[in-house]
Amino acid sequence: MDRPAWAPEGVDMQQASPARMYDALLGGSHNFEIDRKAAEMGKQLVPDLPRLALSNRAFLRRAARFLVDQGVRQILDIGSGIPTAGNVHEVVHALDADVRVLYVDIDPVAVAHSKAILHGNANAGAIEADLRKPADLLAKVEATGLIDFTEPVGLLLVAVLHLLADEDSPREKVAELRAAVPAGSYVAISHLTSELRPEDAARLGANAANTNRIGIHFRDRDGIAAMFDGWRLVEPGVVELPAWRPESERDLHEAPGRSLGLAGVGRKD
Repeated sequence: MDRPAWAPEGVDMQQASPARMYDALLGGSHNFEIDRKAAEMGKQLVPDLPRLALSNRAFLRRAARFLVDQGVRQILDIGSGIPTAGNVHEVVHALDADVRVLYVDIDPVAVAHSKAILHGNANAGAIEADLRKPADLLAKVEATGLIDFTEPVGLLLVAVLHLLADEDSPREKVAELRAAVPAGSYVAISHLTSELRPEDAARLGANAANTNRIGIHFRDRDGIAAMFDGWRLVEPGVVELPAWRPESERDLHEAPGRSLGLAGVGRKD
């Protein structure tokens, strides 16, 4: 199989990636055949899966705009994935071109694309780092000079914590990130849930375990809400993806009671 010009050397084109599968579900072009097959299998199990991807992407845009509206001028997007249209830096720079954005992902393809897109943009960058190693991640972030941990930071943990198994202690990883940012900082989290559609969640979880080495870990509402410990939740709290401050009917990709994802935003007081 020929390697696309955009794919870095050393990337396994025979192993599906959650970031590239997400890109495929969004209709993007930065994915491999194995990712498209995995995404198609997911759609066969749960036909409205693309709606979930769109719903999550819409939450990301709304959360990013909310952070800027609250006065946050630097955003750390961890688990940023493939930079498709409507990236965080595009959304926030439409409001304020001076907002600094740093993308972080474990997938070298996602990081390579981010760097290519951001070339020449002094207020945005991308690095490769692992959320399971917060101290190492934070050190790499600080080394870029883009994020100043003495000023409020907007943390985006969108569709990434469900890639961490219970033994990876995702709640503790969020707590370590909270400890690194000052008062006035925010965190936005979206997470796949087993709360509303347990059978569909079980099917997707089993499929993910068979298609990539990472897997997906669906959690109930209490488990997701616990990740906001130490943060003050802003209204409307932890809710279905489309229910978090929708701006128009275009944000309502999933019917009430049908979302496979929950989301919320918290502030560090």
